[in-house]
Amino acid sequence: MMASPDQNHPDSLSEDNCWVALTSSPLEIQSVVDRVRSPQAGAIVLFAGTTRDSFEGKTVVDLRYEAYAPLALRSMLDIACKVKERHGLKGVAMVHRLGVVPVGEESILIAVSSPHRQAAWRAGEEALEECKARVEVWKREEFADGEGVWRANRDGQAGERVG
Repeated sequence: MMASPDQNHPDSLSEDNCWVALTSSPLEIQSVVDRVRSPQAGAIVLFAGTTRDSFEGKTVVDLRYEAYAPLALRSMLDIACKVKERHGLKGVAMVHRLGVVPVGEESILIAVSSPHRQAAWRAGEEALEECKARVEVWKREEFADGEGVWRANRDGQAGERVG
């Protein structure tokens, strides 16, 4: 099956019950969950990554995300399709927000559905870790003191002061 864009969401791709998107709009949890809903699924797992208000004792104002969209979408779809196949899932949906993401708002949503909960739990975490390791999205943390730091989009990765 060939990847195709969603008519209602131009910065998206879908293939074989896998849907991925990039957007500058606030993320909608229910719409992402609905994309993986299936009568054959006994479990839906949703991960919502949110902007927290501090990092290493410094007050965070917001996060700013940039991406090379054509490549990021292909990488996300590749991850979704492989995770779906590996875990026998019914559906996978991933959406990453770009631009400014204020404290308390979601920057990424990943939903997976599966006949059984254990596969869904494992697949959701695997999809997140693969996204953070491979997808062409970059994060800048803005602090209250006016400094900013570009970070690898992974937990525990050092940043580089830029402001």
